[in-house]
Amino acid sequence: MALTIGIVGLPNAGKSTLFNALTKNDVLAANYPFATIEPNVGVVGVPDERLPRLAELFESARVLPATVEFVDIAGIVAGASQGEGLGNKFLSHIRESAAICQVTRVFRDEDVTHVDGKVDPASDISTIQTEMILADLQTVEKAIPRLEKEAKGKKDLLPMVAAAKEAQEALEAGTPVIATDIDRALLRELSLLTAKPYLYVFNCDADELADEDLKQRMRELVAPAEAIFLDAKFEAELVELDDDEEAREMLAEMGVDEPGLDQLARVGFDTLGLQTYLTAGPKESRAWTIRKGATAPEAAGVIHTDFQKGFIKAEVISFDDLVAAGSMLKAKEAGKVRMEGKDYVMQDGDVVEFRFNV
Repeated sequence: MALTIGIVGLPNAGKSTLFNALTKNDVLAANYPFATIEPNVGVVGVPDERLPRLAELFESARVLPATVEFVDIAGIVAGASQGEGLGNKFLSHIRESAAICQVTRVFRDEDVTHVDGKVDPASDISTIQTEMILADLQTVEKAIPRLEKEAKGKKDLLPMVAAAKEAQEALEAGTPVIATDIDRALLRELSLLTAKPYLYVFNCDADELADEDLKQRMRELVAPAEAIFLDAKFEAELVELDDDEEAREMLAEMGVDEPGLDQLARVGFDTLGLQTYLTAGPKESRAWTIRKGATAPEAAGVIHTDFQKGFIKAEVISFDDLVAAGSMLKAKEAGKVRMEGKDYVMQDGDVVEFRFNV
């Protein structure tokens, strides 16, 4: 289950710089609009400090974290939904994303032009949201006649028609679909941009990162969505360092607890209601992505569909209990390892071995 996050923003907001840092890819980060023509796609491991510890206990040959796929598209300008700039072509690249991350420029730098001539985060957020709404409106207006026609022969499509019409009304009023109580499952096949969860990354410089009043204003601007504050340029420099100690010192100097990239991956997981469980052995220690509330058979199915079909039991121990015991053998002796059945709801950090019959 790869989590895909589409990165959007105005030109020169720092999207490609952030993407470079995320993926350690050297995509073109240029000081002019439309430097990114084709979408850049990068797969990033989600930081998980439990994995190296697990690998140590099981003497695993390799460590495989859960992953997030980031898709970086060209900067969106006002009128993109009507084909302005390079327009709707870009928006189509992120329709399949599970969430959208909007990078908004807060930093002021005379050498980096702003497409509107001034730095105004509220205006930038509004511009992008308007373009997303207009793009969705086009999609819905096109889909309704088709759905109505199909529903004549298939009555079970009537709720989808009603949901699409409700979405059209909301979008015409300037309301994103996610801000309504429309059942988004009914609209899934339309891949609406405003139906996706949003994360907001505010690209700041060092002074702004230390300005709590400014950050609070930005949080209020996007609430109830999550706001993440980082310096994309600094993050890009940070990932170039091979020395973890030096990276930690640089973070401390900036007054930052964790790298913004780690925070972005973590918040992305949380926003989408995802968690990880762990498996370990001599070959590998690995984190697997599941939704919160997934049962043991569903979790087994993420490894292989046969595991779900032939599920018998799951041998489960929490990561903390395993580390405290020092080994699987000692954990079993202490009665910390449980056998769970089909109804067991997985918890984040469960270390699991599945028993199945195929």
